[in-house]
Amino acid sequence: MSAEGLRSGQVAEAAGVNVQTLRYYERRGLLPEPDRSPGGHRLYDDQAVTVLRVIKAAQRLGFTLEEVAELLETGRHRHGRPVPGLQERARAKLAEVEQKIADLTTIRDALLAAVDAGCDDLTFCAGSPCCPIPFTDLAQENRHAGPCC
Repeated sequence: MSAEGLRSGQVAEAAGVNVQTLRYYERRGLLPEPDRSPGGHRLYDDQAVTVLRVIKAAQRLGFTLEEVAELLETGRHRHGRPVPGLQERARAKLAEVEQKIADLTTIRDALLAAVDAGCDDLTFCAGSPCCPIPFTDLAQENRHAGPCC
């Protein structure tokens, strides 16, 4: 870091974000307000680059910005009092991811069944008793006898 600090563009480039993202995170309180140069330019320390990289990595892991803000705040205020930290939140996020995987597996299986059944018309297929898509019960009154899709 230079003696006076890093300017917005330098921090953004080093962290792999754009300047608007940097400013947005600052407004949201994810980054502390930086010092200013005598000319009014924002001057960040090296820690800002690290925080930005942590934010982007946490987002890639599925954490929302609100959750990231809570994790950052927790890390800043660990002074002997028990607060939910990364381990607890990571376990909760892992459970969410596992549920999403299960949901996506169900969706994939239904779509594969629809492709295998040759479904070509969603409305007709939904009304057919052999429709593999799980909403056939919703179309009770439109059921047609005969070949599937």
